[in-house]
Amino acid sequence: MRVEVNGTRLWFDVDGPALVPNGPAMRARPTVVLLHGGPGSYDHSYFKPDFAPLANEAQVVYLDLRGHGRSEWRDPADWGFEVCADDVRAFCDVLGIARPVVYGHSLGGYVAMVYGARHPGHAGALILQSTNARFDLARLVEGFRRAGGDDVAAIVERVYGGDPSSATAEEWARCFALFGPRVPGAEEQSRKIVNPELRTPGFELMRSFDFLDQLDRVDCPTLVCVGELDPATPVATSREIVDALPAGSARLEVIPGAGHFPWKDAPDRYWPLVTEFVLTATATQA
Repeated sequence: MRVEVNGTRLWFDVDGPALVPNGPAMRARPTVVLLHGGPGSYDHSYFKPDFAPLANEAQVVYLDLRGHGRSEWRDPADWGFEVCADDVRAFCDVLGIARPVVYGHSLGGYVAMVYGARHPGHAGALILQSTNARFDLARLVEGFRRAGGDDVAAIVERVYGGDPSSATAEEWARCFALFGPRVPGAEEQSRKIVNPELRTPGFELMRSFDFLDQLDRVDCPTLVCVGELDPATPVATSREIVDALPAGSARLEVIPGAGHFPWKDAPDRYWPLVTEFVLTATATQA
């Protein structure tokens, strides 16, 4: 499905109802809007079918950010975290989604943070998964050095440091395998629609991203979650986010034995945690 939002067309899909029978009435369930990683290299598809368990307790909305996947592609020079954040607000308003739980994974977490700060009072809650609020190339490279050695660290530094298209498929496969014990496989990777023109400008924006001093404007409950083995967004980055959010509003969860995709590594731990947070954070808003 597609909807017109902020002068562009965004593609989305929905899993699970917003209203369910509850005796003589209908009961509203939370709506979780999923924001994928990137830039340019991913869309919503890697969330499927893994996020199906969440639909047992909430309506799940899979959204392709502008310039990604099946959403409209426009001039990459016009793409940015702010416009994507404003899209999330407008998307929810157009569809009548009140107080959404906005879940941002990796680069999607950048968008979720900017959305929360730019539109206080709109979100019911945020889930910031495997992300960071301050891009630190040296920290990123060192994480991969510890995980895979100097050769891998050199590839990561080259890719994230200014030339995202420089790695061969074989080189990047070596790096990607270190994102965690389990990562999206070849079949999952083949499903995504890649926008290569967005990669270079998107990486430039990512490298300059430092949003820590804006996080005190986020006014909703926030779950900050990270896998303890994640070399790309290590635990220290999540601690930075929690420390920058308003006191008492954030909860940090470190998933043992998990990497950048913790729902794959530790589903028995992950889904009860996320589901409990979604239901608890939205219970007072019903």
